This record gives sequence, structure tokens and C-alpha cells, in this order.
Amino acid sequence: MSTTILEMRNISKTFPGVKALQDVSISIEEGSVHAICGENGAGKSTLMKVLSGVYPHGTFDGEILLNGEPVEFKSINDSESAGIVIIHQELALSPYLSIAENIYLGNERQHGGFIDWNETNLEAGKLLRRVGLRDNPITKIKDIGVGKQQLVEIAKALSKEVRILILDEPTAALNDDDSAHLLELIRQLQEHGITSIIISHKLNEIKAIADRVTIIRDGKTIETLEMRGDDTSENRIIKGMVGRDVASRFPDHVPHIGEELLRIEDWTVHHPLDRTRKVVDGANLTVHAGEIVGIAGLMGAGRTELAMSVFGRSYGVNISGQVYKRGEPISVNTVSKAIANGIAYSTEDRKRYGLNLIDNIQRNISIAALDKLVDWLKFVNELKERTVAEGYRKSMNIKTPSVSTLTGKLSGGNQQKVVLSKWMYADPDVLILDEPTRGIDVGAKYEIYTIIDRLADAGKGIIVISSELPELLGICDRIYTLSEGRITADVPREKATAEYLMQLMTQEREKTTA
Repeated sequence: MSTTILEMRNISKTFPGVKALQDVSISIEEGSVHAICGENGAGKSTLMKVLSGVYPHGTFDGEILLNGEPVEFKSINDSESAGIVIIHQELALSPYLSIAENIYLGNERQHGGFIDWNETNLEAGKLLRRVGLRDNPITKIKDIGVGKQQLVEIAKALSKEVRILILDEPTAALNDDDSAHLLELIRQLQEHGITSIIISHKLNEIKAIADRVTIIRDGKTIETLEMRGDDTSENRIIKGMVGRDVASRFPDHVPHIGEELLRIEDWTVHHPLDRTRKVVDGANLTVHAGEIVGIAGLMGAGRTELAMSVFGRSYGVNISGQVYKRGEPISVNTVSKAIANGIAYSTEDRKRYGLNLIDNIQRNISIAALDKLVDWLKFVNELKERTVAEGYRKSMNIKTPSVSTLTGKLSGGNQQKVVLSKWMYADPDVLILDEPTRGIDVGAKYEIYTIIDRLADAGKGIIVISSELPELLGICDRIYTLSEGRITADVPREKATAEYLMQLMTQEREKTTA
């Protein structure tokens, strides 16, 4: 018989103007993997911050029981002392400290008031091996990839004798191989009695690993499902998340494709550190007015590098080739020139490069087209700026009471809508969207797809870069495949299948012989 290790009863949490949680209850069985699903802004992360002491006891209503006993966590230290450790979506590692220093930061191995570095590195090495890493513990965090950093976070949790491990979107920034390795590690931890709580939008991963899933919608508990049940399909979970059946995850769209808008010819980009290495090799690509063109490729194929190099040479060195707009050559040597020539780029890392998270929504929307808002004295007309931002808040369904809200306080899906609003106001002819739905739930994804269709219907040329082949197959009119920096095919929608695209994405470069 399963034992309940954790209960959260009737949890309510209010922020100014927002009821984030309302009587949420959840029960976690010991040694299980319990998933929490819901749309962006549903309250999932807020609930876990309540549990982990980020929001201390007294700032919320309800009670938390650990092994049947009430607990009151006033800080993260309190929850960690009880064996509850949270790993946030934004990893909290110091890049210039070593792996070992990060693992034991705040939990130092000391003797006589001094840190014992031999013991620190030795114990860190043991923890690294437990999570499947063979890296030297003195390696700096900045010198390892995101997948390995996620494993270092888990090693850090193990150093604190974790009993309940909370992972918030653990695979959002990982490639398929790193994601598979992480999920296997969670299974291994489960075999050693560690309970895991996972927040994720990737329903296929939840199906693969979770024992139970609790669905939260609009700050309320909807239901908890047994994942081994016959009726627990992805569509069943989606219905609980969005409150309706989703017959299709992609909106119906009839393309109206016009003249050639953008052409890229023989585009070659070299790596900024290894200048002998071509990250994009002789790429040729076209986009027509009203067309949605996809770029598919495995991690490291050169997708983002191609996009960033075209957008003002934001990446790479020794760039050669030519960009044409409506048949005429244009200069994209700087970001300002690219924008002036009607090209916009929505980055895959919206938090770091796409938005100013400590500024409000209003200024984030206007920043790329301030020239439209300045008066004859070259001052920004703030009333006009607010009016513009309010218009996008309503038309894009950005869930916030005011455009004065700090952008960093929005959910991922609403942040992405702010990014799109910014570029829609700039009114480009060609919009490059790099991983436009990364970390976004299925309901918000549908809204983003609808916006993309709307832009195409307005005559814009859209380029979508995505790691999710179903997404490209669902929204694109044509798909280019990229492998080792080379475009291997231009596939029309009617011929595109996941299997065919994967074959083209893994096509190796032909070997030349002397």
C-alpha cells in the first residue's frame, strides 16, 4: 500500500490584483513521480514556491503536511532541512565557480573553520557519478552545456539529502538526448526512494514517466489522474488544462502566398572562436509574402546561427552571401539596418535577449519602433505609447491587469505575446521566429499559432525555427531541413512527414577524397 509523504490542503495565494491560487489541494505518494500540468499562469510554479518556502508560511492560506505532520516553512532553508529541494526552470548556478563549489555553495565542507577542498572535490565527484557525469569537479559551470548543468543541480539536491525533488520544466531547454538522460535519472532516483514532483508542458514526457498527474486551471485544482489508466491520454490532459476538447492542436489555415519577399543566396557563416569552422555553409532560402516557412534541424545544425547572422550579423564572423528583398539586394550588416529593411528576429531566449524583464510591458512593446512615438522634440509620447501597448494587450490577450506590470512577472506564454507585440508594432515584412512556443502550454501555443497565421494573412513572410517536428508540420507551408550547417532539402507541406524530415536532418556531409 502506498504511503502519502506530502499533502497540501486548500492552498490560496493572492498577489495585488491577482488570485494566483484558490483552495488548491494535492496529495503526493512516497517514491512516486507526480506531474503537475496547467496552462501558463495557472499557478503551478506558485504552488511549488509555496511548498519550498520561497513564499513563506503566513503569506498564504492553507496547510502543508509532511508525513502527516503540519510543517511551516519560513524560508528555502527550512524546506531543504526537511528534505524538499526545488530546481527552478532558470538554473541557479554561478557560471564562474566550479561544479564542486556550486554543489556545496551554502553547504560547505569545513574543518576548523576552513573549507576542506579535497573533501569538497572528492564528495562532489561521487555525486556527479550518481547523476551520470564524468566531468572533473573543478570544471567551471560556464564550460559545460545546459544538459549537464541540469544534472549538476540534481547533484546539488542529492548533497542536501533530498527526499522530495521538485523540477520546474526540467527539459524545456534540453535537446532530445539530454532530456532522455534526465528522465532516466529521475527513474533511477525513484528506485532509491526519492519522490519527484515535475512541472512540464511536454505531455509525451509526462506520459512516459509520471505515476499521477494533477491538473491546475486558473489557480484551482481540476483533477488528479492515474497515468497508468487506460483513459489517460494526452487529449484527456489537454481537456483538463484548457477546459475544452482540443480537436486539433493547430488552427485551420488556408495560405494566400504571393510574391517572393526574401531571398538568401550562398550564405556562409564561420564560428566566432574557431574561424576555420563553417556553422552555416552556402545556405539558399526563399520566403514569399503570406508564407510560413519552417527550418528543421537537430541541435547544432546551425538553425539559430543562420537566423542571427541574417539579422544584423548578430552571430558569426567571415559572413558571406547576399540577402535580397523583393529581388533587390539589401544590407543586413547591423541590427538597425536589418530592422530598417523590414527584417525582425524573435530570439529563442526571450528572457535574456528578447525582453527587458525589469521594465514594464509598455516599454517592451515600443522599444523596437520608438521612432513612431517621438514628437518634434525627440521625446517619447508616453500617452501614445500606453495607448499602443493597451491595444496589443487586448488584441493579443496578454493576461495582465495593466501594461505597467513588469514583464518578468508574466508567465512564459504571455511574455512571448509581448515579444510578438513588439515586432508587430515594428511592422516588419519578414519575421523570423526562433522556438516561438518553447516552454509554453498547449492552450497558449494555439494562440501563438493563430497570431502567426494572422501575420501571414496580412502578407508577412514568416520563418519558424522549431525543435518540435509536429509543430512545423502543423503550421508551415514549406520546410527547409538543415544538417551540419547545410540546407539539405526544401520540402513542400504535402510531402513532409516526421520520418522524411528526420532522414534529411541527419544526412551526413559527403566525404571528399584526394
